[in-house]
Amino acid sequence: MAAKPENPTEPFKRALAHAARSLAETPDLEIVFSGESPGLVGNRAVLPHPPRDLSGPDAARLRGMADQIALRLAHHDPSTHARSRPAAPDAQAIYESLEQARIEAIGANALGGVRANLTTVLETRLEKQGLTRAVAFDRNNAPMAEILGLMVRERLTGDAPPDGAKALVEILRADIESKAGKDLDRLAAAVDDQAAFAKVTRQILRDLDLGDDVNDATESSDEDEGDDENPTDTADDDQGDGEGEQTDGSSPQESEASDRESQAGDEEIVQSDQEGEAQESEETPDMGDGAKPARPDPSADKGGEPAYKVFTTAYDEVVSAEELCDPDELTRLRAYLDQQLSALSSVVSRLANKLQRRLLAQQNRAWTFDLEEGMLDVARLTRVIIDPTAPLSFKQEEDQEFRDTVVTLLIDNSGSMRGRPIMVAAVCADILARTLERCGVKTEVLGFTTRAWKGGTSRDEWIKAGKPPSPGRLNDLRHIVYKAADAPWRRARKNLGLMMREGLLKENIDGEALMWAHQRIIGRPEARRILMVISDGAPVDDSTLSVNSGHYLERHLRQVIAEIEGKSPVELIAIGIGHDVTRYYRRAVTIVDVEQLGGVLVEQLAALFDEEPRTAVRARGLLPPPPTVVPSAPKAARKVSA
Repeated sequence: MAAKPENPTEPFKRALAHAARSLAETPDLEIVFSGESPGLVGNRAVLPHPPRDLSGPDAARLRGMADQIALRLAHHDPSTHARSRPAAPDAQAIYESLEQARIEAIGANALGGVRANLTTVLETRLEKQGLTRAVAFDRNNAPMAEILGLMVRERLTGDAPPDGAKALVEILRADIESKAGKDLDRLAAAVDDQAAFAKVTRQILRDLDLGDDVNDATESSDEDEGDDENPTDTADDDQGDGEGEQTDGSSPQESEASDRESQAGDEEIVQSDQEGEAQESEETPDMGDGAKPARPDPSADKGGEPAYKVFTTAYDEVVSAEELCDPDELTRLRAYLDQQLSALSSVVSRLANKLQRRLLAQQNRAWTFDLEEGMLDVARLTRVIIDPTAPLSFKQEEDQEFRDTVVTLLIDNSGSMRGRPIMVAAVCADILARTLERCGVKTEVLGFTTRAWKGGTSRDEWIKAGKPPSPGRLNDLRHIVYKAADAPWRRARKNLGLMMREGLLKENIDGEALMWAHQRIIGRPEARRILMVISDGAPVDDSTLSVNSGHYLERHLRQVIAEIEGKSPVELIAIGIGHDVTRYYRRAVTIVDVEQLGGVLVEQLAALFDEEPRTAVRARGLLPPPPTVVPSAPKAARKVSA
């Protein structure tokens, strides 16, 4: 029998893995290609799948992403980085941008191929973020971190900014050169010394009047290492026990906008500049969709943290899919979804048909015959004709064990789901909604994200208010109703195509989304209520976590889950895509390959229907809505009724 032909991308994957190990100087580095966000977790580097028809630009982009991860592994020390990292968000962004420029400059100066790959990644990212259109910026809103990063790259490698970004750099070049030009020139001599480079970077921040909190960040590290409220306070390793403090979840984790770094034991999560099929900068989440979800250390001490609250709900919205997209675009997006997932649809449909047969079997009618009362059994009237003295025979339908049910699918619409994960989630939700509707089970499909990166209008209001400490959640929520429980599938079918829309997927605040979905389903009249969450990571909102504890959102999520699982009649189940959600949910499944989602969804629902419905300790009295710091809303939030 002839051997199965090798996938044409396999040789490229092998070559890319060997090159990354060599560049990282780590022979045992594990290279994994999957639908997860690209990045580094411990000794495991994750890269997106290359397209089957691999073009030159696609190959260069993937090589550049691998080079970024390898160079960071070889030339970046997280503890040194954390020790000098400022606390202010604007200063953090510049600090991270310059460190990334240093790491990439080392590789670019050593190898011409690496230089070309990194340039491709940079150009793609700048184009995707819209930074090649300098007309959209002026001196007041130009991204200082990006401009400084390009200027430092130019000094360290000799490469001018990409053609499309030259106009952007010129907006602030003169001001930056006049204030910090001399110190920028000093960076080249310190490129191989991370600590010395960080010291010069701090001076540059002071030159630009952004260093007011730099000394605070370095000095306060000696004082209160156990305080989660300020990640920089725990970055000190000048004391003998500093390293032990960092392993308690307080060392920074590098993410997109606030660029947090976290270490739990030997585990380090490092972001690449790209995400999935459309790349993402690790410094700036608003460059596009596809941020690697941060995963705080669950073992960290969370004692003493303030109660969860919200700065303002004035800009939160609960919207239907139709409100976010015009009908023509919805039709186009739905057609694109069907086209991309035609093969997957057939697989999930077969599984859904099995679920349908199982559910319908539970709903088969059963009758009891030869009763003295009930409905007349006309099939046995022949007895009376043959023997007039024989009594009439009656029958009665037995009570059905299958209880009326409603199922809610709550889908994570964060940037890290971008690409194939969100497409698979959308088609599975579509097929299950159609299947369950045929079985008489109502289905609701919901999504959750934020309206903006970096906090949106809520953060602007916080800044106008004087930046009060511990503001709580600091972003504008967007909760989307793709299909209401009472809406027929045929009317909501197009809505699921909205998940394919560019720019929809941003950040995820899971705790409040779960409360919202639970509040909707708990008010339903059905006897059995099932809430299924599909997510690929821990809650992440850079704006909120930059001004609160690193565990702020995760802690609230755990509280909400505990309340629902312990006190609500709603049956809660979670499916994690590439991320272990069993540490949050009592009943959860983790899948490594997104292609498994359809089968796991069907299996878990079938298992639930085979069980007896749970009884609640208390149906009401769950966590109340979090308090708001600004009770009077500047404007009303958009709402829709289901």
